[in-house]
This record gives sequence, structure tokens and C-alpha cells, in this order.
Amino acid sequence: MLEGCKTARERWGGVSQIIDRWLNERQELIVLYCSINGVNQFHDDKRPVANKLKEMCQILVDYVSAGHFEVYEQLVQEGMEFNDGGVEMAQSILPRLEKNTQICLDFNDGCESVSSVAMLQTHLSDLGEALEERFSLEDQMIEVLHESHRELLSSQ
Repeated sequence: MLEGCKTARERWGGVSQIIDRWLNERQELIVLYCSINGVNQFHDDKRPVANKLKEMCQILVDYVSAGHFEVYEQLVQEGMEFNDGGVEMAQSILPRLEKNTQICLDFNDGCESVSSVAMLQTHLSDLGEALEERFSLEDQMIEVLHESHRELLSSQ
């Protein structure tokens, strides 16, 4: 997951401040996810894991929100300006991203009620699968709605 994030930043970083900020947030999310996912047991001092989980959930909600309310809008607008078929592809991806968003928000809403490491690991595993799918769908949108126009945008 982290390697995919680095690849996305290398390919699309620097193109747009919104996308750059969003991909940086993606990387923060992945790093926190990986640090929490490695927890094998709760220790007497649960605060570090609880703090990381709270921070990860905040970044998760911010990341998902930025996607829906900033990045996707910008990408679709760019696709509409170039009118080369990318918007149709985005329209097929957006419902899948909305369903994925609900999985992420459900994780956020339920993470405070996690009472065991086994339960946390199950929820993290489900979230990890959702994030993998999400990042892949988002990268497809960037590729079709933005990257295909990169040369035209840089020459303007």
C-alpha cells in the first residue's frame, strides 16, 4: 500500500496543489494504518495505540472528505473541459467510491467501541481492503481525468 502511494506521488505530485496535499494525506494515513495494524496486544498503557487510532481516524475522515469535496470535483471539471470520454469513466467509478466511503466512515464511527486486539485487527483488515480498492479507483480517476491532459495543461 505504501509503495503504491509513493508511485502515485511520483506520477502526479507537483501537478496540482490539491492533489499534492491529498496524496500527502494519503501517505500519512497509510503510515498510521501500518503502525496500528502491527499491534499484537494491548499493553497496560493503551494510550499510544488509542492516540494513533484517533489520529488515523481523523486523517481518514479528512482524506475521504477532501476526495469527495475537492479532488473528485476538480478532476471531473477538468475532464468536462477536455471532453474526451474521461467523465463517463469517472461516473462509473464515483458510485463505487461512495460505497467505499461508507466503509471508511463506518470504521471511524465504530473504532471507539473496539474492545480487543482481535476486534481491532478484524476492523483494520476490512479497512485495509477498502483503502486498497479506494486508492486504485482514485488513481484510475487521476490517470484518465488529469494525467491524460498533463502535457496540454503544462503548455498553456
